[in-house]
Amino acid sequence: MRSGDCACTAHPVRVCSAYVTEMEGDERQVRVFDEMSKYGYEQLIFAADEVSGLRAVIAIHNTTLGPALGGCRMWPYESEEEAVIDALRLARGMTYKSSAAGLDLGGGKAVIIGDPRKDKSEVLLRAFGRFVDTLGGRYITAEDVGIRGEDVEIIHMETQHVVGLPSGPGAGGDPSPVTAYGVIRGITACLEETFGESSFSGRRVAVQGVGNVGYSIVKHLAQQGATVYAADVFEERVDAVVKEFDVQSIPVDEIYDVECDIFCPCALGGVINKETVERLRCKIVAGSANNQLKEEGYANILEDLGILYAPDYVINAGGVINVAEELYGYDRERALRKAGAIYDRIKSVIETAKQKRISPHEAASHLAEERIAKIGGIHRIYVPE
Repeated sequence: MRSGDCACTAHPVRVCSAYVTEMEGDERQVRVFDEMSKYGYEQLIFAADEVSGLRAVIAIHNTTLGPALGGCRMWPYESEEEAVIDALRLARGMTYKSSAAGLDLGGGKAVIIGDPRKDKSEVLLRAFGRFVDTLGGRYITAEDVGIRGEDVEIIHMETQHVVGLPSGPGAGGDPSPVTAYGVIRGITACLEETFGESSFSGRRVAVQGVGNVGYSIVKHLAQQGATVYAADVFEERVDAVVKEFDVQSIPVDEIYDVECDIFCPCALGGVINKETVERLRCKIVAGSANNQLKEEGYANILEDLGILYAPDYVINAGGVINVAEELYGYDRERALRKAGAIYDRIKSVIETAKQKRISPHEAASHLAEERIAKIGGIHRIYVPE
């Protein structure tokens, strides 16, 4: 079945890229398509399956460099509109992330509406896998918030267009440690720029979110002598890092107010917003979360506050670097080496920002867009079959 087909009885997952026209009338239709046009999205696709309860969205932003790769997020969104917005924002971020990381991949993202602790099932994941397979490789999925390695294996039962497998031939395993390593390398570059030294010893770091990636980041920080403050909506995660690494527990709603050198967001996006930006008591914002800025204008506000912001899609690219290795023959050492180069990319972004007198966020966007434009502009050469 083609990705644009609707309510096809030959397949248990109904796919309809025009679903947005039916959501809440013409007003909603105009907003969604205007958003897609404004930021150059290629495709927005919806799927529903009555048997499994699947309600999913895939956004494909740009495939100039290659197939769109991006994880699948499962979250109990308060509305369908919130899920769509998240998918769109995350997909665009993946385009920039892959480009900035030097990968031959485009940007896409999937979201499943539901509570991963209660609604996830084998049949739901397999239905999602069939949904991904209808796109014929235009979108490659992987794990993200709410989706674990064992879930990826179930999705893989229905489609080959998946990476981040935890085991088996060519599997890269859990990408979280590689993501965390890249973040630490990026923070090191920020420390050198802000404080003139790279040591974490004695530095105070407020980590928001201690899931898979956040846990690994806390481990690195603790091993290197940093004082760590940790917060998470799931108390058991905080309890685990407090017990293992002797970090300090902070209530979720107070993490922004902690006096620290580095605020490290490792949970969901949009955490730098009008309610939080003035509360920050740090010199650096650098973490693994995607879309940390609620709106792009907050990059300039951070700049005005004297806070160095490490663009999220540059510093957290270790995960996509790791899973992309599976497409070419996985090599752990090569993945770590590429993730380590995030240090150089953050350095380049900072230097470009200073030279052009713009924010690091703008500098990173320019660098990513420039690569896409140059490769997209290469003269096509006809090769007879």
